[in-house]
Amino acid sequence: AISTEAARALLESAEYGVLSMACLDGLPYGIPLNFVLAGNSIYFHCAPEGRKTDLLAANQRVSFCVVGRTHVLPEQFGTEYESAVGAGIAEEVFADEKRQGLVLLVRKYSPEHVDAGLEYIDRLIDRTRVFRIRVESVTGKARR
Repeated sequence: AISTEAARALLESAEYGVLSMACLDGLPYGIPLNFVLAGNSIYFHCAPEGRKTDLLAANQRVSFCVVGRTHVLPEQFGTEYESAVGAGIAEEVFADEKRQGLVLLVRKYSPEHVDAGLEYIDRLIDRTRVFRIRVESVTGKARR
């Protein structure tokens, strides 16, 4: 196990994560996402409709996993790794918070193109949905 602070740092620095939800039939469903951590919130965006939005409408409890650096150790039949898992409630956000979530994503993934990103957001904001996971717990593990 790693400290909560180290797990949060990994959540902040990871390039992508996997959002896990429960399907209506009880089967798990995980999907990789771009995301950004801001305080105790994870923001992500998605299409206006689809399986993800249907599942979130039925059950807002989610898990979000990231994997940091990995290195396979073939001679030891093992792997060096670091991972973190956050759990919480996913809620759609609107108006100013929706735009701010998109701005945070632009700043994370396109820091050299913020002005163009802001124009992009303004053009397409009505064609995307933004969700915030209110992170209730964070755990992590590592073998370094």
